[in-house]
Parts: sequence; C-alpha cells; structure tokens
Amino acid sequence: MFRRTFWFTTGLAAGVWATTKVNRKLKQLTPENLAVIAANKALEAGHRFKDRAVCFALDVRDHMAQREAELGEALGIAAPVDHGLPSSKRPVALEPGVPPSRRYAAIENHTSPTYVDGSPYPTYSYNRNEDH
Repeated sequence: MFRRTFWFTTGLAAGVWATTKVNRKLKQLTPENLAVIAANKALEAGHRFKDRAVCFALDVRDHMAQREAELGEALGIAAPVDHGLPSSKRPVALEPGVPPSRRYAAIENHTSPTYVDGSPYPTYSYNRNEDH
C-alpha cells in the first residue's frame, strides 16, 4: 500500500514539475519575449562595442601625445601639447526664421536680412490651415 502511494506521489510530482517546466519554456518562446531578449542582447553588444571604442580612442590619444612629444624632442620644439577639444567658434548665420534664400544672400553680402515690412522675420500672406 505504501509502495503504491509513494510511486503515485512521485509520478504526480514529476508530472507537475514537467508541466511547469514546459509552460515556462513556452512563455519564453513567444514572439514578444523573443523580441525583448533580442533587443536586450543588441543593447548589451552596443554597450560593449562603445566601451571598447572609447578605450581604443583613449589609447590612440595617449600614443599620439607620446609620439608628438618624441617628435617635438627630436625636432627641438619644446611647446606644450594641449589635448583639449578645439573651441566651437563658428558664428551662427542668422535667426532660424529666415528662409534659406535670404540667409545665403545675407551671408554673401555680410548683411542682416530685412523683409518688406522691415522686420527680420518673414510674414506669409496665406494661412497654412486653410490650404487643405
């Protein structure tokens, strides 16, 4: 009697375990879950690539500075090497409201564009909402 109860309970536990295992695997293989897994793997690969690229760039910068120092020493140039980024001193062409045709004409003439009414911004005689 106890032997039958033991094997019945063992079979029942194995069946529950196998059913749970199969249901978990089926949930992992749904298209939505596979898309999430693929996106996570792509993000991880992107982060690894970015980290390696940053390390490579830093190594290149270090070796470049070392080589510049060697060349400066060989040529007798004792100027300090500045490894900062160049400053962005590009002037802004004009305001964003100026159309490109007026913007380029103003850049060539070195003047500020003005419109018929004297304002620096264009005015349109039509209403964009009524075009449709």
